[in-house]
Amino acid sequence: MKSREEEYKEIFIAEALEYFDALNRHISDLEKRPQDEQILAEIFRLLHNLKANAKAIGYLNISDVSHKLETAFSLIRNKELSFSDEVVTVLFEGIDLLGELIHNIDNASYGDPDPVLLRNLDIIVDNLSDSTIELAKVQRYNTSKNLSLSELVYIQIKKLDHLLNLVGELVIDRDRIVSISRELENDELKNVSSHLNRITEDLQYSIMDARLVGIGSLFNKFPRIVRDIATAEGKDVDLTMAGHDIQIDRNILQIITDSLLHLVRNAITHGIEKPENRLKKGKPRNGSLSLIARNDRENVQIQLTDDGKGIDLTQVRKAIVERQLLPASTVEHLSDTEALSYLFEPGFSLAKEVTEFSGRGVGLDVVKNAVDSIGGRIRIESQKGKGTTFILQLPTSIAVKGALLFEVDEIFYAIPLIHTEQVVALEVEELHEVGGVMVADIFGETITVVYLHELLNVKEQEMNLGDKTKLKGMVQNIIIVSYNNRKLGIIVDKLYRQQDIVVKPLSKPLDAVELYGGVTLLGSGKVCLVLDVPAITRYFISRKQVLAGEHNF
Repeated sequence: MKSREEEYKEIFIAEALEYFDALNRHISDLEKRPQDEQILAEIFRLLHNLKANAKAIGYLNISDVSHKLETAFSLIRNKELSFSDEVVTVLFEGIDLLGELIHNIDNASYGDPDPVLLRNLDIIVDNLSDSTIELAKVQRYNTSKNLSLSELVYIQIKKLDHLLNLVGELVIDRDRIVSISRELENDELKNVSSHLNRITEDLQYSIMDARLVGIGSLFNKFPRIVRDIATAEGKDVDLTMAGHDIQIDRNILQIITDSLLHLVRNAITHGIEKPENRLKKGKPRNGSLSLIARNDRENVQIQLTDDGKGIDLTQVRKAIVERQLLPASTVEHLSDTEALSYLFEPGFSLAKEVTEFSGRGVGLDVVKNAVDSIGGRIRIESQKGKGTTFILQLPTSIAVKGALLFEVDEIFYAIPLIHTEQVVALEVEELHEVGGVMVADIFGETITVVYLHELLNVKEQEMNLGDKTKLKGMVQNIIIVSYNNRKLGIIVDKLYRQQDIVVKPLSKPLDAVELYGGVTLLGSGKVCLVLDVPAITRYFISRKQVLAGEHNF
């Protein structure tokens, strides 16, 4: 995996070479139209950006030459330096030197810039009033220079999206060919399918890798944001960050950008106390905010922690009852984790005031929806008086997902692994009816259990989720899924395997069925429906008899 420094260097070189090409083009135009203010302004902008970028990353030779050229063009813009033939020659040579420096960043034997050319640049900048400037002839430039192209190119995200979609189609066909080759006793076909399998896998991961960016590209925007919000709120906040070099799909990073910004705003405006209040509580005057990214198996975890006042769970429970989300008798039995999950319900907010940066009707439900849309998970941990942590679990790629395959009524289904907690086998006697639904004690937790056949095939008014007589066999395969800190057991007929799948959207009229999140094609050629775990769990939350009768879901 590339280091953060290597990634920044590659980005700098690619941008610097673009600037170099643009400078050559613009200075040629300026020679023909020396009074063109627009061209002058664009040259000045390019040199200023190149100077700042080079200085930031530590390429001081490039920064120094850019600064000298920037100064020269600034004087030309202000009519303090004429765009004469001699001056034009020096400026062309200066831009050529920039190109050499950029191309030789990794060339340890290149040495220092030509002192004769640097002297000429200094002369035209420093001896403005002297009309008898004597410029040294630079012999090393000639018209037979070799042309070179950058080894780095910019690719539009939509082109990578298209490539990934094509690879997704290829993966589906690859799986079918591999499956057919297993059934047929043909050694040549098996060899070809094995080779196709390797090539497709390499292609898939190469394109996915091309879409990866360092999380630092987002994290680096937050020091200024935190400072501005804290200043507006009259607070002092120290920000620490880690995991800049963790790689994630660029589209995923784009989707969660606003969500992370919202969480940071909330932490500062509603979480971290004013300095005087912190001192009264025996806390340091400055609030602490940490933003940490880490790899978690095949996913990426982003953790945002503040050391503010935390969330008052008593107020949360009270608000749940007041908003008629649950009866008081059920709220009493909710665990702290489950109670906190209701903060993601639409319109659920404990904020008592509107500030410049938050409290304008955009709640945590918007954050939750964004995370759901990419197949991620989010949860809250909080201690009153101590602080709050938001943990985002994100896939590294959108198009290809790890999934668990199973069968119900001879129809294939898949559940994304990010929502799958565990798989258990229970005897029918271990399932109990409570308040019209089945529940089971699984590793010390009382979890609601539903037979997927009934959920998908029986009319709601005829549904009896507590009827065990409809189950097949004496032992039940149960997939424990989790969404928004709530667990649900799903009974299936047959379990198969874990597999990477390419999820395609459903066409009409199935796209109207909320319980399905898409479709994929298996190697056998059979269609496999992908279940939408958030939709299934929300469905159960909306069923009042389930909520009223079962204290754990």
